[in-house]
Amino acid sequence: MRFHVLSGVIVLFLGVYYGLPFVELILLISAVSFVLFAELINTAIEYLSDVLVKEEFHPAVKIIKDIGAGAVFIAAINACFVGYLILSNHIDIPAVKFINKIKHSSWHITFIVLFISVALVLAIKILRKEHNLFRGGMPSGHTAVAFSVWTMVTLFTTNPLVSFLVLLLALIIARSRLVRKIHSFWEVIAGAVVGILVSLFIVQVMV
Repeated sequence: MRFHVLSGVIVLFLGVYYGLPFVELILLISAVSFVLFAELINTAIEYLSDVLVKEEFHPAVKIIKDIGAGAVFIAAINACFVGYLILSNHIDIPAVKFINKIKHSSWHITFIVLFISVALVLAIKILRKEHNLFRGGMPSGHTAVAFSVWTMVTLFTTNPLVSFLVLLLALIIARSRLVRKIHSFWEVIAGAVVGILVSLFIVQVMV
């Protein structure tokens, strides 16, 4: 939680530093607060479930924890896009020719990348005969999607600072999977690699 708070403070500091308009600053604060709120609720649900249910495994508890983790994931993705849409209009740093070329590509590529990333993760889990396709297992789907988003934002924007902020949010998601022991270190690493490689491959093919 301290890591999440620190990340939020950094993002808000940059918003103030670059003189964001009042409405955009409020939206940025709301996005960061929403992530922290979802994280707090999810943590409370997990602790409460562990206290009330003494069994080692209970299907209902598993569903509740999955829903809580999904809420945090949605909040983090929302914060990524809000941060990008707001900060990209105020930070103007030139980038290399390749990134400028990708920037003018159609936005449908982003959605194709995310779809293929999720499909590939599920296919790998099916081939490995994982017990649950949506929680745990090799590779981490949440991490794959998070790093796909980071890769696409990096390619579609000329602002390294925006890329860094989205990377920070992707790392928060990856770290949360480890802290809650949903995934092992190598499962998280594998998810990040899948997300990045799929993004780069699709961009190379379609652009």
